[in-house]
Amino acid sequence: MKVGLFVPCYVDMFHPETGIATLELLERFGLSVEYPVDQTCCGQPMTNTGCEREAAKTEELFVRNFEKYDYIVTPSGSCTNQVRHNMTAIEESDAVKHVRSRTYELVEFLHDVLKVDAFPWAEFPHRVALHNNCNTLRNLRIASMTERREEPFSKPKALLKMVKGIEFADLTRPDECCGFGGTFSVFEEGVSAKMGQDKVTDQLKSGAEYVTSSDSSCMMHQEGCARRMGANLKYIHIAQILNGARA
Repeated sequence: MKVGLFVPCYVDMFHPETGIATLELLERFGLSVEYPVDQTCCGQPMTNTGCEREAAKTEELFVRNFEKYDYIVTPSGSCTNQVRHNMTAIEESDAVKHVRSRTYELVEFLHDVLKVDAFPWAEFPHRVALHNNCNTLRNLRIASMTERREEPFSKPKALLKMVKGIEFADLTRPDECCGFGGTFSVFEEGVSAKMGQDKVTDQLKSGAEYVTSSDSSCMMHQEGCARRMGANLKYIHIAQILNGARA
């Protein structure tokens, strides 16, 4: 199986350790993983602001970079959702269809494609709260949604349960948006900040030491809110925990 690794812009700039952990984790399972060095953005910022046509060149480059791989894996649910559901500024060629259908968020790739049943190298003896990005939750269906009143399930928690020593801190409102929303946090700064503060408050009440997610973007926003609130919380991407991080 040949895998192309896509590292989102904000991971590359602010959380490179997440991209490194993702690569190492995939290689632990014997996969041939490549990182196309001229990759850039998936086009999500343009689409989020209503500038769909302006994303065309970015989408074309993304397809050229990744069309040769069996799977494209990224540590970001929002970027996966962009490629899978919103890559519409360019013609729907066979290459585009292939890339869109074969792009997976890391957790769903491990859970649904590889069907991983153990992380023998991973130990994380801490109390952890889980955050699910809105796109990852509602479009990729990585976990159940309370508003649908459906049978509970969680792919991230199913994987984390295989990590030795981990303890879960349950949030009161586990699938509520944290307020990041990409460009939403720029154009609606006040609302975004208040939503982030509410999320951090819920995390503190849960007794969590750490907050983890499959999306660094949400955690970047939450961590910023937590620091300004003086909250004693740490944030870590799920790839790092599954790869055996010793925090």
